[in-house]
Amino acid sequence: MADLFEDYRLGPGWDEMFGEPGMPRSTYEALHATLQPLSSAELGIRAEVLARAFLDQGITFALKGVERPFPLDIVPRIIAAEEWRTVEVGVAQRIRALEAFLDDVYGACQVLADGVVPRRIVVTSAHFHREAAGINPHNGVRIHVAGVDLIRDEQGTFRVLEDNVRVPSGVSYVMENRRAMAHVLPEVFAATRIQPVESYPGQLLRALRAAAPVGVSEPTVVVLTPGVHNSAYFEHALLAREMGVELVEGRDLVCVGNEVAMRTTAGEQRVDVIYRRIDDEFLDPVHFRADSVIGCAGLLNAARAGRVTIANAVGNGVADDKLLYTYVPDLIRYYLDEEPILPNVETYRLDDDPDVRAHVLDRLDELVLKPVDGSGGAGIVIGSQATDEQLAAVRSLIEQDPRGWIAQREVALSMVPTLVGNRLRARHVDLRPFAVNDGEKVWVLPGGLTRVALPEGALVVNSSQGGGSKDTWVLTGAASPVEPEAVEAEPVVVVPSPRSPDPGPGAGPVAVQQQQQQQSTRDASC
Repeated sequence: MADLFEDYRLGPGWDEMFGEPGMPRSTYEALHATLQPLSSAELGIRAEVLARAFLDQGITFALKGVERPFPLDIVPRIIAAEEWRTVEVGVAQRIRALEAFLDDVYGACQVLADGVVPRRIVVTSAHFHREAAGINPHNGVRIHVAGVDLIRDEQGTFRVLEDNVRVPSGVSYVMENRRAMAHVLPEVFAATRIQPVESYPGQLLRALRAAAPVGVSEPTVVVLTPGVHNSAYFEHALLAREMGVELVEGRDLVCVGNEVAMRTTAGEQRVDVIYRRIDDEFLDPVHFRADSVIGCAGLLNAARAGRVTIANAVGNGVADDKLLYTYVPDLIRYYLDEEPILPNVETYRLDDDPDVRAHVLDRLDELVLKPVDGSGGAGIVIGSQATDEQLAAVRSLIEQDPRGWIAQREVALSMVPTLVGNRLRARHVDLRPFAVNDGEKVWVLPGGLTRVALPEGALVVNSSQGGGSKDTWVLTGAASPVEPEAVEAEPVVVVPSPRSPDPGPGAGPVAVQQQQQQQSTRDASC
């Protein structure tokens, strides 16, 4: 019987299973010992069981018009306890800094007055909403849920790729991946001590209840969904069910006199906290899109009056702007007086320095070009893989709107063995840890969503680009705490060195908007 790993080749990135050919790292020894004696046919059968389980539960994704199970690879990604401790503390540090920034930028704006972030960066961001100014949640939390996208570089160092603090999606796949994997690789679970992920709904509910308006001791929490046509609807329904709260649409809510209530068969019931899965632009037709039929008029006024809490807060998107991302290390130093634990990917700002812009335009074929408000991998140009026509097009776009783009060093993302056909092959991965903030502590779900680029050599992991996912196992074990370093030197500014179903003929505005609103959301399946 052939060894599944006999023709496995290490790729250009950091291989997370193998330190050298045929020699698994200690974190992967139990998994390697389980997989090695399996035949490709047996592994394929188990992979088919995974796919069938997802299809039966309706966990599907449409790629190029074809409905298919959300692709979950049978080989999990494993992270050692001490490595995870660095990720956990680093993600929490980043969220605390972004919380302070959002409080400041919608309040006193001291960070702008002090010149840490140029005012023009904020006021020109597509997701900076003046309508949110002066809304102060009583426990100070604006980022109740965050998804921070990480990669491991060529040396295995975790780096932040981008921040998602608007409506981050994908945690349902984390929970469902784990449930499915426990059935298809039970022998590995028996031999490996893995931190659980099932506590996420409880942690989220606790954070949402802690965010209730002043004086509300038994808050009513709801999950607000755009509806069944949204690609993340499965997640909305799952979280509502797991938390034991109502799943509502905009038409189920009414706002009168700054009081929000939901319509029930027993009459209207007051709502105190809304975990919304609707983008800002569709949330409240009084302040944003007047044609929105999937939001509820008056929600923003009710939040301003302190009668309801909207989670995540309106206006958080300014912190998702990829140009603002380049300033986050400075924000950590400015607000927390600490050095960043998780470094950014080396990034070029193209809007303010003509020399930098010229330098980037001369090296387009060596860099990764990203629109600052893009999501789901849309609009990204990987210079080394782009055609001359694509490079010429992105050059023109940058010259027309340098504020709209950043450039990054092309990182060879780390690689994990992945089942391709009937053999294991090295494929690039990223990681989205999910953080929950209750105002007292930022809790990070052990693991998160690992996304894998299935085509050979591909670096874009999003499912809409042909990617899949892996279950992420964080091992248990004592770990030395990672303490942020106090700032002793002057801050260093970093400068260069799911699906959209066809609504069909006759579809009404509700169905269309349920799909439209997800286009700007950082959805894990996009």
